[in-house]
Amino acid sequence: MNAPRLKVDLDKITQNARLLVEELGENGITVTGVTKSCMGSVEVAKAMLRAGVNGLGDARIENIEAMRQQRIAAPIMLIRSPMLSQVERVVRHADISFNTELAVVRRLSAAAQLAERTHGVVLMVELGDLREGILPGDLVNAAREVLRLPNLVLTGIGTNLACHSGVAPDAANMADLSALADELEETLEVKLELVSGGNSANLDWALGAGRKGRVNHLRLGEAILLGRESLHRQPVDGLYTDAFALVAEVIESKIKPSLPWGTLGETAFGEGVTSMDRGDMARAILAIGEQDLDPDGLWPPEGLSILGVSSDHLILNSGAHRLQVGGEVRFGVNYSALMRAMTSPFVHKAMVRGIKNKPGAVHSLHNRR
Repeated sequence: MNAPRLKVDLDKITQNARLLVEELGENGITVTGVTKSCMGSVEVAKAMLRAGVNGLGDARIENIEAMRQQRIAAPIMLIRSPMLSQVERVVRHADISFNTELAVVRRLSAAAQLAERTHGVVLMVELGDLREGILPGDLVNAAREVLRLPNLVLTGIGTNLACHSGVAPDAANMADLSALADELEETLEVKLELVSGGNSANLDWALGAGRKGRVNHLRLGEAILLGRESLHRQPVDGLYTDAFALVAEVIESKIKPSLPWGTLGETAFGEGVTSMDRGDMARAILAIGEQDLDPDGLWPPEGLSILGVSSDHLILNSGAHRLQVGGEVRFGVNYSALMRAMTSPFVHKAMVRGIKNKPGAVHSLHNRR
């Protein structure tokens, strides 16, 4: 088989999405399946749609266009603020976009008029994480502007937490979002379709006890794909954490000293290295590197550990295992490693169907370095 490759179990993705759709649905919350870490993979998109997500979300219009070209007809939202240079493409291919800048909203309106389309707008509100968002005190005026512009619909409001600053979604900030939705509806005499509370970091709050207020929507990527909430990266009960596996081929396997010799400078990526003398060790090199993955996001098999990585080489301490040249090593991946591997043209994507294990397998973190 081709190597390196990312093995993608589509049925596990579907099962994860189905369970989340069902459990969140009991709390009145719908789910948009987020495909951005998979470059808008049509196979992954279809796996999510089979589970009953109410639509798809992606941060890049290029990925949305690719899904449309593969005849994905489900509603798709652009979950990053549109670039002014791409508004025509946004209104043509995305049903809804998340917005914070009125200059962009006005251009979306003009582009939608020219395309003879109606485009949905979700206004993103800043609730403390300090990534994108309109300040709460400016929300009503921004919404008023959207309502007066032709060919736009104010679909709802939303917020984003636990991304830039790691601010946790909780009962307090979700109540703030609900209060803003109530204020906006009362002041402007409108009805919001969506009050989008956030991403996979919201799961502890969304699946926990207590009222959810006006929040009726989440954008889920990591939880569906990797079976983990994204606040503490803990597995979610009942979800598969091994829907993705990265497989790389051994191109060298030798016993070598643990200490380098010669005058030391910086590595290929400008870092200094401190080595310990552990005597001779079994070392293996795999044909994959920084260009293809995030090495800190890999979980090696038990008994193996990562010694280092360069552009195109991943170096392992294979311990008691003498790996064979031409053999393969399989790694678990976190969200960052998944995203990098899906983006690399040098990593083959192997889509498979058929679940062969029960959910709940948790990768050990202690072998990474």
